[in-house]
Amino acid sequence: MLLVLFGARQWHRRPKDPSQAQLPKWTAAIDRLTPVKVFGLALAALNAKNAPLTIAAAASIGSGGLPVGQEMASPAIFVLIATLGLLAPLGVYMLGGERAKTTLGNWKDWAAQHNVAVMAVLFFVIGLKLLGDGIGILTS
Repeated sequence: MLLVLFGARQWHRRPKDPSQAQLPKWTAAIDRLTPVKVFGLALAALNAKNAPLTIAAAASIGSGGLPVGQEMASPAIFVLIATLGLLAPLGVYMLGGERAKTTLGNWKDWAAQHNVAVMAVLFFVIGLKLLGDGIGILTS
């Protein structure tokens, strides 16, 4: 329920004019990071925003009654999907050549303009999912 409320709060606090939106300070600093520091940032991505989704995924995998092979493969697939946000820009950077700067710059501008709205929707959807799961457990 808290995530739903937090998502609604974020949505109402988003800038009305997208051109006034700014990236979080840690995101704006990414341009100055070395590859080693980017790897460290990826490891540090285990933060409060990701915890509810990770816990829900672990609970679903653990209680799914899957065969051992599928149960072992499921976390690997989850991690792969969860890291696409890091792997996609890395792939563009490594394979894109000179066009990569333009592409990544456009992605960064879009992220700056829509960061608050994306996070609000993300919190809201995850909150509703977890709330629905909890209600389902309580009523069964």
